[in-house]
Amino acid sequence: MSILIKNGRVIDPASKIDGQYDILVEDGRISKIAKDIKEKTANVIDAKDKIVSPGLIDIHVHLREPGREDKETILTGTRAAVHGGFTSIACMPNTTPSCDNAGTVKFIIDKARKVHMANVYPIGTLTKGRLGKELAEMADLKESGCVAVSDDGDSVPDPSVMRRVLEYASALDLPVICHCEDISLSKEGVMNEGFVSTILGLRGIPNKAESVVIQRDIELAEISDARIHIAHISTREGVDLVRTAKKKDIKVTAEVTPHHLALNDQCVKTFDTNTKVNPPLRTADDVKALKAGLKDGTIDIISSDHAPHLDSEKDVEYKYAPFGMIGLETSLAVSIMELIDTKVLTWPQLIEKMALNPSNLLGLKRGTLEVDNAADITIIDPKAEWTYTKDMVMSKSINTPFLNWNFKGRAVTVISGGKIVMRDNKL
Repeated sequence: MSILIKNGRVIDPASKIDGQYDILVEDGRISKIAKDIKEKTANVIDAKDKIVSPGLIDIHVHLREPGREDKETILTGTRAAVHGGFTSIACMPNTTPSCDNAGTVKFIIDKARKVHMANVYPIGTLTKGRLGKELAEMADLKESGCVAVSDDGDSVPDPSVMRRVLEYASALDLPVICHCEDISLSKEGVMNEGFVSTILGLRGIPNKAESVVIQRDIELAEISDARIHIAHISTREGVDLVRTAKKKDIKVTAEVTPHHLALNDQCVKTFDTNTKVNPPLRTADDVKALKAGLKDGTIDIISSDHAPHLDSEKDVEYKYAPFGMIGLETSLAVSIMELIDTKVLTWPQLIEKMALNPSNLLGLKRGTLEVDNAADITIIDPKAEWTYTKDMVMSKSINTPFLNWNFKGRAVTVISGGKIVMRDNKL
């Protein structure tokens, strides 16, 4: 059945559309965008007072499957994604086994196709087993369906290996997603190094643990002409390095997570282990720099770094808890709170960073409402007031510091590949 979305504020940064239009979906694709479309046989969705956006895309998600299905599965992860307004996600390769071979890539793609919620795009490893020594067979990974490569969770420690990684990836036109962390500086650290870590008696992770590797990877990208993407940037120094590199026309992009915008190291005073993330929550000054980087275009993308963990793993002393929090279901709401409500970004700019830019980075040919494109559409109610409670969490894990927070604005209806996968907040 065709779908007709009426009366919504349609925002499509790729087409520079921002106004009230109707959208007709036929055979899984967008067939028409115009004023007052008539289609008697269509399934009509009234989007009055709502924003109609290209389907949101999250390029930094840990689905845990294969290997840790006790934490998350492709089914539960994609349900959480849709509940948060995402029609496409890219999953990181630090699974068990690592996504460093065609068999694992095929498993993920086939499982996601059977689930048929959000589109799932695997990211392959840079090195075999993510050990930082021997290059992965990136050509095979790309041919199998990987859209990027990364050893996320670890940096490649040897600069000569990283240079070969970048040269290989450049030849394949694969973006390299860089986890920038010097473990000799961050080792045994559990939070940001500074005043708060000192008074709490917790081992700190200095800003330089991030920025020295960002600097290294930028310089290696320059000599190899590779495309690099800095994952979960968290420091003022890191933002400055990316800004400078872009002025030199080095092929670098960057992302920030919503939790690094809404929270800072003061939040660790509660000893809530759900605030333990890597990179750590930084200072208010770093948060200010991150928002400035989003505003001036230095930071291109907002992604969740959705990282599920069991209650039993998080319910321990702070220093023993694993890093990470879930974020697919709160990513949009936190971004609205921190960026739209504070006028850091406009709605078209936010959608660009959560749909168009992620699509362009990974070459997905999505992130737009252009006619003939796949019908991936997110309908957002910017006035919806809601509370994020434990019973509404679709993820298999509940490790989030945002439980019981009150938000304004959420995705209410999601269309993925021309299929309504969520309507009025119901999957």
